[in-house]
Amino acid sequence: MIAVDWGTSNFRAFRLAPGGAIRERRSSPRGVLHVEKARFESVLSEAVGDWIDDGETQILLCGMVGSRQGWVEAPYLCCPVGIDDLAHATICVPFSKAHVRLIPGVSGLDENGVPEVMRGEETETMGILDSSGADGLVCFPGSHCKWIYLKGAKISSFRSYVTGELFAAVRKSTILGRTVASSDATIGEAFERGLVRSAESGGLLHHLFGVRTLALTRGMNEEASASYLSGLLIGHEIRHAMSPGAMVRLVGVKPLCSLYARAIEFCGGFARVERGFAAAHGLAAIGARLKWT
Repeated sequence: MIAVDWGTSNFRAFRLAPGGAIRERRSSPRGVLHVEKARFESVLSEAVGDWIDDGETQILLCGMVGSRQGWVEAPYLCCPVGIDDLAHATICVPFSKAHVRLIPGVSGLDENGVPEVMRGEETETMGILDSSGADGLVCFPGSHCKWIYLKGAKISSFRSYVTGELFAAVRKSTILGRTVASSDATIGEAFERGLVRSAESGGLLHHLFGVRTLALTRGMNEEASASYLSGLLIGHEIRHAMSPGAMVRLVGVKPLCSLYARAIEFCGGFARVERGFAAAHGLAAIGARLKWT
């Protein structure tokens, strides 16, 4: 089977053995935002055509390729959602060279009834849990961070935080950014100082201005400002999303997961960074439950 995690910015494909092991993998920057509506079939053919010619006839897709801006829109499934629900709700995608199916996204409501949506993280979550029956909390750090709450191996609810995007916007597009000399955050004194500040009174909007004033008054070196800003934003996110003492499974790129792991532990939780290629493992687990013909 060919498993494809087709997101907003990137295209990632995996050629899987019958048992789900990854035989080959490849990626490109041909995410949904970089593909014209009428070009999805040709982009897929160009990316994995040699695998198809070599005998692969089943392709399973997940991610933003199933959004309104993608190839075919797949309706959201409402929480609670488990791996069998996702498998049963896959939709067929017209493709001349192979059988293609698409995994839907998941929707829910926050505690005040405001909608939450995701595409891709639901598949990655199933890749680390499959049918284990586990309860717990999974975090996907990134531009739009997702915190997924699990009960009985089903996604019972989730929350989204624009932490990564806000970090980039503050650094690049506001006057606060003029005192942020570095573009990268690292674990250290400044990062932990931001975590401490996130627990103090005043709220995030007030706390953010301190990124500038601390540098202006020499209360903090400008080289440390990015780490302080990161600790401040991540601290606010974690204190809202996680209860003290919680175990959090982290899925994502190593540097960002390392920042979150430190912040989670600093805020009284426990963190475990999960194995790589969660999307491929989730696609394999869902694909194994499908009737392709």
